[in-house]
Amino acid sequence: MSIVVQALRKVLRRPLYVILAAIVGFVVFMFATWLPNLGLIADILRSNAPLAQKIQIPVSLLGSIATNFSLLSASYTIGIAVFFGLNVALAVFLLRRRAMNARHSGMATSVLGIVSGAFGIGCAACGSFLFTTILAWFGAASAITLLPLAGAEFGLLGLALLMLSLYLTAKQIESPAVCINKY
Repeated sequence: MSIVVQALRKVLRRPLYVILAAIVGFVVFMFATWLPNLGLIADILRSNAPLAQKIQIPVSLLGSIATNFSLLSASYTIGIAVFFGLNVALAVFLLRRRAMNARHSGMATSVLGIVSGAFGIGCAACGSFLFTTILAWFGAASAITLLPLAGAEFGLLGLALLMLSLYLTAKQIESPAVCINKY
């Protein structure tokens, strides 16, 4: 894992990439915690409530990670948000450095990890919300309950793929195929 640490040090010593990773990770976290309450948030934003309440309620819903999520789903949801942000920062760094000549294998894994991580977002009450919704279109939503972790497998798989993509992207940053100028 020293390759990952070296690459993260190289990328995150630049404030732009730290900010990018933090913003992307926070947006993913907000999306994951607000997903079960999107209807409520939309109603609040459309209401005649004072602006302070329109801001206060969605912000307070971020705390639902502690109440609406199981320990397992909260853990992988936070992990997905963190690794998603780091993956985006490393991918942007790599793309800038390689001037769009990045190897497709690492980038494809990053995309696969990001997509599967999105499918795994969910809380204890609704399980893998996004994946269950998509499967419901095909009448297979009840099949999720047959899985040993009731759909949490998709979140764990997404987290594992994000970790793999972080490693592969870090490996490309630390062992470039060609000599590259520093940006």
